[in-house]
Amino acid sequence: MADAPAAGGCSPQQDYPTIDPTSFDVVICGTGLPESVLAAACAAAGKSVLHIDPNPFYGSLFSSLPFPSLPSFLSPSPSPSSASSSSSAAAVDLRRRSMYTEVETTGEAPEPSRRFTVDLVGPRVLYCADEAVDLLIRSGGSHHVEFKSVEGGTLLYWEGGLYPVPDSRKAIFKDTTLQLTEKNLLFRFFKLVQSHIAADAAAAGEGEGEASGKLPDEYLDLPFVEFLKQQRLSPKMRAVVLYAIGMADYDQDGVDSCDGLLSTREAVKTIALYSSSIGRFANAEGAFIYPMYGHGELPQAFCRCAAVKGALYVLRMPATSLLVDEDKKRYVGIRLASGQDIMCQQLIVDPSYEIPSLDMPCTTPVSNSPRKVARGICIISSSVKRDSSNVLVVFPPKSLEEEQVTAVRVLQLSSNLAVCPPGMFMAYLSTPCTDAFTGKKCISKAIDALFTTKASDDLEGHSETTSENNTEGVKPTLLWSCVYLQEITQGTSGTALSCPMPDQNLDYRSILESTKKLFSDICPNEEFLPRNSAPKYADDDSDSSEITR
Repeated sequence: MADAPAAGGCSPQQDYPTIDPTSFDVVICGTGLPESVLAAACAAAGKSVLHIDPNPFYGSLFSSLPFPSLPSFLSPSPSPSSASSSSSAAAVDLRRRSMYTEVETTGEAPEPSRRFTVDLVGPRVLYCADEAVDLLIRSGGSHHVEFKSVEGGTLLYWEGGLYPVPDSRKAIFKDTTLQLTEKNLLFRFFKLVQSHIAADAAAAGEGEGEASGKLPDEYLDLPFVEFLKQQRLSPKMRAVVLYAIGMADYDQDGVDSCDGLLSTREAVKTIALYSSSIGRFANAEGAFIYPMYGHGELPQAFCRCAAVKGALYVLRMPATSLLVDEDKKRYVGIRLASGQDIMCQQLIVDPSYEIPSLDMPCTTPVSNSPRKVARGICIISSSVKRDSSNVLVVFPPKSLEEEQVTAVRVLQLSSNLAVCPPGMFMAYLSTPCTDAFTGKKCISKAIDALFTTKASDDLEGHSETTSENNTEGVKPTLLWSCVYLQEITQGTSGTALSCPMPDQNLDYRSILESTKKLFSDICPNEEFLPRNSAPKYADDDSDSSEITR
C-alpha cells in the first residue's frame, strides 16, 4: 500500500544510491503487477534482476493509494530531466505519460481522508479458483497478502431494481423473484453445462478425445447468446448468465455494436471457473475474494518473492534514458536519474513509459486507437444491499438506456477490508468505451441509478448510522466521486518489453496470460513460476485453504 504521493517521483536534488553491480540479466522499470510477477518468475529462473520504481511505494498503475495521493497520481508532474553521465553509450530520453484523462471530481471526502485507500484498478476481484490465486500459492506470495470474501454476492440491475444473481442450485432454489418455469429452465441449463465441464475434465485427465456428457462442437462454436436462446432462458436469465456469470462486456444481441461476441466455448470456460470458485475455501462465501488493504498488496507480495530469490529493489529511482547499441539496433541498458548507467540483457518497462522506436519491428502490433475504459470511484454512506458489506453489481447493456452497448460493473467494498472507515463504503465502477462522452455517460448513469446525492448539510454524524438503518429501496448517499478514462494496451515485445496495463476485465486472467507470453520471450526454456520456486516458511503446510483468512 502506498505511503506517499505518487506523481512527484523523486526530487532532482535527491541523493541517489549507487547500485552495485552495474550489469544484470533483467532490468525492470515499474512495480505494477505484471512487472512484479515477471520479476518473481525471472528470479526463480535464476536470472539476476534489478527492479526499480520512481515512486516511494510498490504497485505503479496497480497501486492502492491513500486518498490524498489520488489527484497527483491521476494528473502527474513532468518526468525528471536526464542526468549527466560519464558513460560513452548512446542514450535516448525515456519519458512517462499519464494513462488517465478526462478526470472529473465532485464532492468532498469525509475526514480523515487518509483512512480511505483507493485502488487504481477497480472494480476488480479474484476468483477463488483462478490462476492468480494459484500463482500466489506457488510463489509463496500468499504469505504476504490476506483476503476477504465478497460475501454479498452479485446483484443484477434489471428494470430499475437490483436482483440477486442465482449462480448455483442453492441460490436458484432460494430465489423468490423467479417463476417456477424460470427455475426449472435455469436448473436444466446449469446441469447441462456442469455435465460438459465434468466430462471435459475427465477427458483431459484420461487423454481421451471424447467423453459422455460433452457438448457437441456445433453448440460450442455458436454465439453464446444463441445457445441460451435455444435453452429457452428468459431475457432476464440470459442477462444473468451472459453478463453476471459469463462476464461479457458488450451487448450480445446487438450485432452492429458488439465488439466482443462471446462464443459458447469461451463462456463455458468462465462458467467453469465461476462454479469451481464457489466453495473452494471454507470461509469464503461465493466465487470472489478481495485483498485486504487493496489490490496494491498483490504486486508487493510478488516483489517480496522476487527479493527472496535475489532480485535487487530500488524505490524512488527514476529512469531517464535508454542505452542503445546503435550497431545492433537494440536497447542494452538504462540510465538512472543519478546518472549511473546499468547494462542488461533484457529491459522491461511498465506501459506508462514511452519506448522510443529504433526502427525495429515489434512482434505485437500496436493499435493506432488504443482501447479505453471509463472508471469511477465513489465514497458512499451505506450499502446498496442490506446486511452485506462487499457486493458486486452488474448493469447489462441497455439496462440504463437504449443506447448502452456495454456492461457496467460496480464493486462495493466496506471497512472490513481496511479500505475505508467504519460506517462508510467505497464503490468502483468501470465500462469499456471508445470515447470519453459515451464512457463517462454510462458511469454517471450507473451512479445515479445506485446512489442519491447529498441533499442537505445536516448529514454530519449520519453516515455512522445509515448502514445500520438502511432498508431496501433507500439509496446510499453519494459523498464523493471521481470519474476518468484510462487507456488499455497489451504487453508488447521488441528490443524492450512493455507490460500490459489494467484492463476492463473483472479479473486478472488476460493480464497474466500476456505476462506469461512476455516471460516466454525472456526465458523460452524455463517454467513460469514453478511450484518449487516458493520459499519455505516455518508455518508452511502447503494448505491452499489458508489463502483466505
